[in-house]
Amino acid sequence: MDGQTITTAPVLILLGPPGAGKGTQARMLEDRFGFVQLSTGDLLRAAVANGTAAGREAKAVMEAGGLVSDDIVIAILRDRLAEPDTARGVILDGFPRTTVQAQALDALLAETGQQIDAAISLDVDDAAMVTRISGRFTCGGCGEGYHDSFKQPAEAGVCDKCGGTEMKRRADDTAETVASRLDAYHAQTAPLIDYYEKKGALARIDAMGAIDDIAAGLGAIVTKATA
Repeated sequence: MDGQTITTAPVLILLGPPGAGKGTQARMLEDRFGFVQLSTGDLLRAAVANGTAAGREAKAVMEAGGLVSDDIVIAILRDRLAEPDTARGVILDGFPRTTVQAQALDALLAETGQQIDAAISLDVDDAAMVTRISGRFTCGGCGEGYHDSFKQPAEAGVCDKCGGTEMKRRADDTAETVASRLDAYHAQTAPLIDYYEKKGALARIDAMGAIDDIAAGLGAIVTKATA
């Protein structure tokens, strides 16, 4: 096994579209269980910054305008999983995105005797998500967040926190763009849902409720999956 240490550290995957709350829930799971959240983007940036062999490969590909291959991402993930802070378990966010990547991940984990303990899908209502995301805006001065339907400033156009009058919206938070992102996510993730369901590792949770309620449900799923 190329010197890999056998471990029973749990491995979780969070699945969910942009805006489903994966980042928030991952941080709460980190705090509760001592897991480490690993996102593909962060892993790539760290590997490049640290000048690892896989990081140098990734840097060359990115500088040439190419897409980093699955093999390089797996190599970077292999290096990261060997670090001591992952010994209590990890939460993968943003990887895998395809069944080919899922199979490569299974092969990587087999090297250390691990497996996917739970692939948790944060299920959302698409129409509600479009409303939730497309209605967001922030104060350009202090960054305070507002929403067309759920949190308007007390005085229209004036920030409650700093009194600023410059409000900003993300260019990609239009209803059309959000709907398109959701469609793309479902098309991309549907095969993964099927893959992990067949392996008996899939769990689903309604991600449209209160943050603490979702966290409690996730905690129950994780506790059962890692018992």
